[in-house]
Amino acid sequence: MLVNLRHNLANPLVLVGMMFFILCYLFSPQPDYLLLLTMAQLVFVPAMVKMIVDLQTVGKIVLVIMMGTVTLLHWFSAGWLADLLAIMYVFYTVFIAWQGVKRFLQRGFTDIAEIMIDIGLLYIFMGGLWFFAYTAQIDTGFSPLITWLTAIHFHYSACILIISVGLFGRIHKSKGYTMVAVILLAGPILTALGITFSKVLEVVSVVLYIVAIYILFALTIKSKLPVIQGVLLRISYGSLCVTILWSLLYAFGYVTIPRMLQFHGVMNGLLFAGIGVLAWAMAVPPTKQQTVQFPVSQIRGKLRTQQEPHAGLVDSLQDFVNTTEVPPAIVHFYEHTTQYRLLASVQWRGWFKPFALVYQGISRIIQQLNLPFSSKQIEMTGKIVKVSAQEDGRVAPRAWIRTIGRQTVFTAIYSQHTTKETTYMNIALPLPFSTMVGVLYVEAKNGQLHLTSEQDGDAGIYLAIGRFVCKLPLQEHFIITVKDTSALTASHQMRLFGLPFLRIEYVIEPTNL
Repeated sequence: MLVNLRHNLANPLVLVGMMFFILCYLFSPQPDYLLLLTMAQLVFVPAMVKMIVDLQTVGKIVLVIMMGTVTLLHWFSAGWLADLLAIMYVFYTVFIAWQGVKRFLQRGFTDIAEIMIDIGLLYIFMGGLWFFAYTAQIDTGFSPLITWLTAIHFHYSACILIISVGLFGRIHKSKGYTMVAVILLAGPILTALGITFSKVLEVVSVVLYIVAIYILFALTIKSKLPVIQGVLLRISYGSLCVTILWSLLYAFGYVTIPRMLQFHGVMNGLLFAGIGVLAWAMAVPPTKQQTVQFPVSQIRGKLRTQQEPHAGLVDSLQDFVNTTEVPPAIVHFYEHTTQYRLLASVQWRGWFKPFALVYQGISRIIQQLNLPFSSKQIEMTGKIVKVSAQEDGRVAPRAWIRTIGRQTVFTAIYSQHTTKETTYMNIALPLPFSTMVGVLYVEAKNGQLHLTSEQDGDAGIYLAIGRFVCKLPLQEHFIITVKDTSALTASHQMRLFGLPFLRIEYVIEPTNL
């Protein structure tokens, strides 16, 4: 534990921040309350960032420059130099926010705790903008003090708290934690909107925040943590249980801003942030999230190189599933797909139809995921062609190009990969500058063939952009059933964040009928 403390707090980067803060504390001509934000800028935020981001030399230089700009602003608080220093601080927050973006793109929607950390890093950019507005004396519609309080809000309640709760989520999983995470993620924005537009919204957001903080404190009481770290973390979150009540009193007008600064500000700075950073510095929970290891198609944009025709979506369905458990007609369809015709009925859920209508204008241009808006049954024609394995980067890729009339509906490049003795269908749908990847688990069940993205392991729907492969909050499930001795039906269901939004019903018939 002492080794961790030396690594996380006694490293040169954090020590420089502490030295700059002491300099500001002893000699700054600015009002004392400004030190609350300075403490976060020079010590707390850099220490948290250092714990979760592997900073290279450039990143460390950026942090040191930021520390210098914040320190100089205590002596050069007005004029063009102050504006320049504040802009430099905004660039620093952009750099930190980009670390959050990179973390997310390397992983996607896989774990609420990691998303908390990502968004905590993003929120610092909002704090940077409000800090610039305060320093440059920009008219935000609020008094300079309220502008400064908004900046401190995004540094403490958004960035530091949300990252801290994200780290806690690495060691605690429950429905209660998920609820707390959602409230805290939305809280900074709701509070800021409430302060700007609506007293009612401000009170509601504070009440929700109070509920979330108390549940969070209860979860830490129930969780098994190293003794000293557990005590410190409970002090950190417990202090919020007290100070958050002052926020409620302020929302109702019972507490003035000076009193808020005296009690709420100091308690949050010393007990919540200071003790909280110390708690995590003792032992940073390791992330359990890993980057994608399976092969991903390297094709981006429209598929241009097409080779000779191919018979089926797979060479052998036996690679994925025991075909003795699957009706022969289903096996034949996957291995000889071009011998079948498809009749499809596209059914959009009512809540999603406005988005589908808007997207249709885009899909007609890119000729991908170009589904009709009408639910009327219509025939999809198409072909299967081989794709260069060298260009695609996967094993034996072949593209199934489906059309309705002259409009291309899907261009899906099929391949496969095996991880831990499980073979998945690996399907790529090229998009502008990116590729959507569906990794489907194949299973025989009750005489049907099921293909699903909802399975442990590699299964899922991803978006590949450059070197990043990001898991999307989409789920899909195919069920293929034998209608009679040769004809089939297929049901394709899709959900977004667990909500059904699309269903496609297929009738699949041999062309020789």
